[in-house]
Amino acid sequence: MGNDALAANGDTVDGYTADISITVRGSDAYWAIFAFMALMTLLFIAHCRTKPRTERVFHYITISITLVASIAYFAMASNLGWASILVEFFRGGKVEGTTREIFYVRYIDWVITTPLLLLDILLTAGMPWPTILFTLLLDEVMIITGLVGALVKSSYKWGFFTFGCVAFLLIVWNVAWVGRRHASALGSDVSKVYLITSVWTLGLWFLYPVAWGVAEGGNVISPDSEAAFYGTLDVLAKPIFGILFLWGHRNISADRLGLAIRDYQQVPRAALHEKGDPVPGARHGVHNGAGAEPAVVGGA
Repeated sequence: MGNDALAANGDTVDGYTADISITVRGSDAYWAIFAFMALMTLLFIAHCRTKPRTERVFHYITISITLVASIAYFAMASNLGWASILVEFFRGGKVEGTTREIFYVRYIDWVITTPLLLLDILLTAGMPWPTILFTLLLDEVMIITGLVGALVKSSYKWGFFTFGCVAFLLIVWNVAWVGRRHASALGSDVSKVYLITSVWTLGLWFLYPVAWGVAEGGNVISPDSEAAFYGTLDVLAKPIFGILFLWGHRNISADRLGLAIRDYQQVPRAALHEKGDPVPGARHGVHNGAGAEPAVVGGA
């Protein structure tokens, strides 16, 4: 059977039809990327099982990235999760009133996965939480302004695009400068994996504004070409990043990065005391309650 997603789901949403939309070729591209994202998610899950639970934090984050991306690409391949938006620039003989298919589900993907990508990188550097949280906020600003700009018909869309680019440059500063200094302090092996994955990510992220400018922004390329452009970037920035990242972390413990994670067998001392079990190292028979007299240790 062929790809019948377009026939099944049509090209109309709430009565609005997009004049410029994906064809079967674009849908096929999205299906291929979905399949690869889903496959890599399963492989990351399988690899996760080779690590103890206390060392899986980066696996769980990376699995979440490709899992969410898989769902988003399933929606786009099915020709779902889009809005019909009037274009600012008209190409190929199109006239005023022309609409273009904008996949808002792509931005739902990014608003979840790009902070997780940054979290992978910044936790590797052992950066302080205030800096991490601020960087993640900048990332959310970058993605949301990109979405708002894509849904605006007038030239005001480029104002939102500018806000997103400024947020991106601040992210670059925190990752390329601040984070690199933190990673260097943790040793050459940590610094190496941080450098490789951060340069890889930032280099790819510089291409996303270009893709936005020729797709949702300038209406220069077709939605099928948009699928190829964004899809290639997402494959490199997510599953391929995950391979590089997890390979680099293979001999780096979470404790060393300040991520002390306790398994369920490692019951805290306070919990043992609350259950009535003796606290290791405590003196038997000594009472610490206010006004209590100390018990006699030993015989009379």
